[in-house]
Amino acid sequence: MAADGSKRKGRPSLRHFLEMKRDGRPIVAMTAYDVQFARLVEEAGVDLILVGDSLGQVVLGYDSTIPVTLDEMIHHARAVRRGAPDTFVVLDMPFLTYQVSPEEALRNAGRALKEAGVHAVKIEGGGERMCEVVSRLVTAGIPVMGHVGLTPQSVHALGGYRVQGRTDEGAKRLMVEARALEEAGVFGIVLELLPAELARSISESLTVPTVGIGAGPGCDGQVLVIYDALGLNKGFSPKFLKCFADLRTAALDGLEAYAEEVRAGSYPASEHSFSGPEA
Repeated sequence: MAADGSKRKGRPSLRHFLEMKRDGRPIVAMTAYDVQFARLVEEAGVDLILVGDSLGQVVLGYDSTIPVTLDEMIHHARAVRRGAPDTFVVLDMPFLTYQVSPEEALRNAGRALKEAGVHAVKIEGGGERMCEVVSRLVTAGIPVMGHVGLTPQSVHALGGYRVQGRTDEGAKRLMVEARALEEAGVFGIVLELLPAELARSISESLTVPTVGIGAGPGCDGQVLVIYDALGLNKGFSPKFLKCFADLRTAALDGLEAYAEEVRAGSYPASEHSFSGPEA
């Protein structure tokens, strides 16, 4: 079912996302990293799944997104595609898989599409060099999603995880980058940690859709990390996050009940056990 309760007819396409922006229908995006969550996301009618390099922190236990490898991303994206065959899937290109040169970016993005079966890739940054990369990939037939604002792979250069574009100079730069990415050929842009007014202005200035995270309601769609949205990430509570479920408490309650019953000898009971050969 689609997010509006109607039956979705097939997998969304690039044209579909442009039509959603034109018609004022918000794009619902969510991260996923495995087959089980991908199935749930597809069943919920989400329009786009991002296999984010946040995988490194929330699944693999790294302290940032930087250590994530392309092999790890492809491994998890394959699982997502198996779990959500009728949803548009975007793979986050990890650090140093696209920054070195457009040619290397093309080889790596090509691996993502061929080996993982995803429909597009996402890269961070909107400077001249990144626009060259976007143009090279799009020319080769690889759909690209852009990403401006807080770009986690550049967190050290940005001075930490903080809102971007709060100065006139910073806001102007982000507007220029977003427009340059559109001109280079991206089909959409993630806006992360921007003042709501700036994100709205950028969104209204573009013909391609924007998908916000921590960028207010003026974007053309929204995305969250699934572990955060479902309340599984203990202690992570940034201002922009709303938890739509408390799965951590439910899971912990279930695990504690399991441990208690095993220790008490009440599980498995007779109804959970098999009998011997029939006489």
